[in-house]
Amino acid sequence: MRPLRALVAAVLWTVALAAATGRAAAHVDYVTDPSTAAEDGLSFALDVLSTPLNAALVGGGVVTVLALVALDRVFQPAVPDVAALRDALAEYDQYIPWMLRLSLGLPLVGAGFNGYLFSPAVTADARLLQVGFGFFLLFGLATRLVAAIGLASYLAAFAFNPDLILAVEYVPGFLAIALLGGGRPSADHMLGVVARTDGTYYGRIDPVSGVADRFGTVIAPWERYVPTILRVGIGVAFVYLGLVEKLANPSRALQVVSKYDLTAVVPVDAGLWVLGAGLTEMGVGILLVAGFYTRGAAGVAFLTLVGTLFGLPDDPVLAHVTLFGLLSAVFTFGAGPLSLDAYLATESERAEPSAMSAEPADD
Repeated sequence: MRPLRALVAAVLWTVALAAATGRAAAHVDYVTDPSTAAEDGLSFALDVLSTPLNAALVGGGVVTVLALVALDRVFQPAVPDVAALRDALAEYDQYIPWMLRLSLGLPLVGAGFNGYLFSPAVTADARLLQVGFGFFLLFGLATRLVAAIGLASYLAAFAFNPDLILAVEYVPGFLAIALLGGGRPSADHMLGVVARTDGTYYGRIDPVSGVADRFGTVIAPWERYVPTILRVGIGVAFVYLGLVEKLANPSRALQVVSKYDLTAVVPVDAGLWVLGAGLTEMGVGILLVAGFYTRGAAGVAFLTLVGTLFGLPDDPVLAHVTLFGLLSAVFTFGAGPLSLDAYLATESERAEPSAMSAEPADD
């Protein structure tokens, strides 16, 4: 009953904090004036595209992406580097639980000490709760239980403050950790090894290893869906960033372009900056949700965040650590099941034997 009590207590505490916090807006609010009047997104996009140069640049970008995809479909099988990269990444699978724990543990500790609840847009004095979550995840102690409590706490807080959608990446992160466990290195692994070794004193008193082993056996069939959970969750986050923050709220996004003089970095119209950023984030998000060119989409998304890191000096970088880590995990895993990449790979494997059997036999 103690784990259940801990879960209920953590959720109730988070609910109370969420109910007491104020409302906030999207990521652009971190660095812009919230009093800016809203502008109609559709009218803004049509106005930007009414300029021939802008329309040509957007159209050219779309055509270039489609051409690259077509070329990749034709020539990728002949590029040995791709296969070598996949083989190298396959060796990193064992480190993904550790990667995920760091990706959530570090920003949770930072959120606790910086006075916000999951997202910098929602201020709350939740130091004990989040620092506790963070340290347990970083040490890998009671990992699955802590991830489950963290997920329940986030969902309970979200029910009272929908602005926590800005930190929606915590949902796939907590789910993935709950399925995979602490991995190695972790306190759970070390204690488990000691508990299962014959003759150890700890093994005589250990109350959890047996339960953990049985639970691991029950959820083992679901572990294969972790790549799917991660890419879909991150994809939804990027679609939200592109659609709601930029395309549907161009006034605030234009403030970012003006404040940091981004047109000096890439000399295009400020409106095109916003439209291009929004379409890119939406495109990346849709590719991740569909599981199409997953590693490429994850790489583009990672570079987008790196641009934020170096281009916006007062942006709360710590809040993006979770996305950095989860995108790294997606790049390592690939698309996983229930994806277009997996479907196309299966169809390709089916086609190869048919093509070979159709070849004439040598005399």
